[in-house]
Amino acid sequence: MTALPMPVLTAEQAAHGLTRSAPRADLAQGADLVQSIDWAAVAPPAVVAVAALFVLVAELFLAERHKGLLGVCSAAALALAGLTLVPLVGEDRATFCLTSGTHACSYVADTFTLTVQLLVLGGAFVTALLSMTVVRRDRLPAGEFWFLLLSSAAGAALLPAARDLATLVVALEVASLPAFALVGLRRGERLSSEAALKFFLSSVVATAVMLLGVSFVYAATGSMHLSTVAEALPGTDSRLSTLAATGVALTMVGFAFKTAAAPFHFWVPDTYVGAPVPVAAYLSVIGKAAGFSGLILVAVRAFPSYADAWGPALAVLAALTMSVGNLGALRQRTDRAHGAVRLLAWSSVGQAGYLLVPLAAAGYADEPDRAVGTTLAYALMYAVVNLGAFAVVAAVRPSGADGRLDDFRGLARTRPVAAAALAFFLLCLAGLPPGVVGLFAKVAVFQSAVDAGLGWLAVVMALNVVVALVYYLTWTALLFRPAADQGRTAEPLPARPRLSAPLTATLALTGALALATSGAPQLVLRFTTAALF
Repeated sequence: MTALPMPVLTAEQAAHGLTRSAPRADLAQGADLVQSIDWAAVAPPAVVAVAALFVLVAELFLAERHKGLLGVCSAAALALAGLTLVPLVGEDRATFCLTSGTHACSYVADTFTLTVQLLVLGGAFVTALLSMTVVRRDRLPAGEFWFLLLSSAAGAALLPAARDLATLVVALEVASLPAFALVGLRRGERLSSEAALKFFLSSVVATAVMLLGVSFVYAATGSMHLSTVAEALPGTDSRLSTLAATGVALTMVGFAFKTAAAPFHFWVPDTYVGAPVPVAAYLSVIGKAAGFSGLILVAVRAFPSYADAWGPALAVLAALTMSVGNLGALRQRTDRAHGAVRLLAWSSVGQAGYLLVPLAAAGYADEPDRAVGTTLAYALMYAVVNLGAFAVVAAVRPSGADGRLDDFRGLARTRPVAAAALAFFLLCLAGLPPGVVGLFAKVAVFQSAVDAGLGWLAVVMALNVVVALVYYLTWTALLFRPAADQGRTAEPLPARPRLSAPLTATLALTGALALATSGAPQLVLRFTTAALF
């Protein structure tokens, strides 16, 4: 190893008391700028990202008949990533921090981060189980599918830990870009290509708006870190106040698109219909979780000084989103092609409106932590039952059928277990017993609006819950109604495929979780309320 050259001291330097130890002090000061990475903190997204690369390479060496192993490896990697959350429970760990000044960090693994990562990784694991049969049955390219799914999940797991605007945007795009390809993965199908193109163009516009907003915020505050931005915004120079306000508005509009909030929801129905059923389920849960976690971080963490502006704006968005979503679902006919997935798509828009209610209430609260916890509780409930509903749709949808709601007519006779599971999931989404967890979550959201003084929003929510009962109960009734009740001779349907082991495991897992949370729904709220910043 080459030794560092020792400096030669001049007489002038010696007169001023300089010694040869000065260069070592400079080296020590420079060494402080090099920090170690907390690998335990970054393990959840890192494990998924490494697994994505492994699957991409392994696919090259596997014969076609063995490519089903890629799905098993992907599910195992997601389960392993979920286990890496356990050592982090009860700790607040940070890495990639500044070494001077405010010592702000770009990656923080706190309770909020772990809660959202649990939702993302758990939802991605269920999606992986749901996808194994569909990938084989629909002959999707296995290597590409599993690589894209893991890549998107890695970005979604990174996003709640991001504590600067640059990392937030990068994580959101890492979660979104593979999703475009997943939507269009059914090659040769017009609906799939159109859905992918619409999703891509809409998302690109939203990303451009978000980046413009981030650049304005950076120009006004001189920082990307959320904590520093929060401190700098109230003291922004009056000449930059308009620039700062515009940046805040544009940044939140970009995240509102990712949550499928109206009027930025127009891509949802066609995208869900054109995508493979597991991809639609993934977008409805993990994609929404990524968008809402980003919206929570920028609103509550970075822009609290603008709460008097974004609070009312989110309240209006919540009312508009739930109304548009529920009215769109109400218009779906039972004989319409792809009606089941389309109804779930509009339902997800309506559910996004309910998720926005506690965030709007956070703008009126001195301590927004409880409102954030309510949003997370509702998101966890929604993730379990919505993935379960999509699992039933994927399990009982005949090969070659167009997925009409009428295809589920009389399902209780041919598939009693699947019909009971779907009925329970729909009742949870509607907020009716025995789906107690759905009722409890809606009451908690309603209470957050009342506590914040948003009585008008609570009334709008109550009306929308009544509207949603119509289409949820209509679909539930179809499950137990004989085909003869249609008033016409029923057309013979293709034989329904037998339930595979992965689909059976998906239904069993989501059903067990829904039953467990319905038995003790208050535990979910207590768990998520602890997700303090």
